[in-house]
Amino acid sequence: EYCSQRPVTVDSSKARTSLDALKISIRQLRWKEFPFGRRLPCDIYWHGVSFHDNDIFSGQVNKFPGMTEMVRKITLSRAVRIMQNLFPEEYNFYPRSWILPDEFQLFVAQVRMVKDGDPSWKPTFIVKPDSGCQGDGIYLIKDPSDIRLAGTLQSRPAVVQEYICKPLLIDKLKFDIRLYVLLKSLDPLEIYIAKDGLSRFCTEPYQEPSPKNLHHTFMHLTNYSLNIHSGNFVHSDSTSTGSKRTFSSILCRLSSKGVDIKKVWSDIISLVIKTVIALTPELKVFYQSDIPAGRPGPTCFQILGFDILLMKNLKPILLEVNANPSMRIEHEQELSPGVFENVPSLVDEEVKVAVIRDTLRLMDPLKNKRENQSQKLKQPRAVKEEPSDSELASASNANPNPEAHLPSICLKQVFPKYAKQFNYLRLVDRMANLFIRFLGIKGTMKLGPTGFRTFIRNCKLSSSSLSMAAVDILYIDITRRWNSMTLDQRDSGMCLQGFVEAFFYLAQRKFKMLPLHEQVASLVDLCEYHLSLLDE
Repeated sequence: EYCSQRPVTVDSSKARTSLDALKISIRQLRWKEFPFGRRLPCDIYWHGVSFHDNDIFSGQVNKFPGMTEMVRKITLSRAVRIMQNLFPEEYNFYPRSWILPDEFQLFVAQVRMVKDGDPSWKPTFIVKPDSGCQGDGIYLIKDPSDIRLAGTLQSRPAVVQEYICKPLLIDKLKFDIRLYVLLKSLDPLEIYIAKDGLSRFCTEPYQEPSPKNLHHTFMHLTNYSLNIHSGNFVHSDSTSTGSKRTFSSILCRLSSKGVDIKKVWSDIISLVIKTVIALTPELKVFYQSDIPAGRPGPTCFQILGFDILLMKNLKPILLEVNANPSMRIEHEQELSPGVFENVPSLVDEEVKVAVIRDTLRLMDPLKNKRENQSQKLKQPRAVKEEPSDSELASASNANPNPEAHLPSICLKQVFPKYAKQFNYLRLVDRMANLFIRFLGIKGTMKLGPTGFRTFIRNCKLSSSSLSMAAVDILYIDITRRWNSMTLDQRDSGMCLQGFVEAFFYLAQRKFKMLPLHEQVASLVDLCEYHLSLLDE
């Protein structure tokens, strides 16, 4: 089998709605698609929904285990909140959030407290169901008492957030930005951002929220799936007009008004890197539980959809992260009232095909083999050593640049490229490594009481002021509280977030006078130091 001759194989049998864009990409790359799967393993598996769409034991799959759970609104809010506790200044791009029903009383109390201190404060809040998508179930409120508590929250948990009242407007309309982010690898962390994305416009001119317009969905919510049903939705084949435009066309417009768009981009890149850093600790726990080290399994990559809002002052705000961003390249057009037909969308095709095609190029499993082979052929040889048949054959067939016919890659690496600037934020990542080390059994996600005690003992954290009995009580208290919050009662034990809370508590006891992030960093250093002595 000659590397240069064999095309990369892609199993697209589970691709669902991304199939059209995927087919075009595979065609442009001159790879081989298996639309109904294949008995032999493929190089790449393209799943529409999740890691578990197929049982796979080799190759690469375009989904990480646990990603869908991690970017749900409640889990994402919790993950970002841990980072906000450690680094409040760096994580101020995510609106203040409360988790319902758990934090309803807290929400009421905190809003009342701020209002008492500042009677002129007239906030608006936005309620988003935890597992909702496409704008389903989202509504705006002026006061905590307006939350529709009647029975729905128990069955349908939600997040309530401060609503951003001063968004940047273009043509008097509010819009958001969908950016495509490739998580190429979790460990080592590799992140790429697509140079172009989509901007999705509201279809009714924006006014600041008031009791009169709170329910004007087409004014406040940018979700494409809602606005498409507004009578004002403009389909356009131009990338710079209509209700869906390319992000690059927006940047051009801002640039012509004198906006420093380099700064806008670097703020967005920073937001993306910080958000991924907030997600990686728990993703690592999912990963080792589904693909235990030392066992054959696929490697993973994933395209994420980041929804970002620019404020009037051009500060980017993270609205949400989508594990399965729509890769459809047609849109619905209303022919007559209530009658829709799918028509190709040039704007979607321009952006999405490039993202999928260039993701595949970056993941190309045979690229490294091809590069190694041409390297080998360049090396000077000892006289007696003849090149093998396969090396000769591959040399004669080797197309020196199989990508010559393709445009330059639209994905730009931002990590590890900017790692030096952001590595100090990766404290919870290091805690997750400790957590995973003491999990014991492969394939589990929760730490048992014995594992927790071993962690305390091996890291030499017990002392005259912290007895092992106190350690057991700490474990029981935190575990009980976290397990009552999560609906997932599969395995008892301490989840990563519970471990992080226990870790914060221990750090605050041990290093009293420092700010929290320094207390935590000191404790992480100490634990790693003691474990390195054990490992020698």
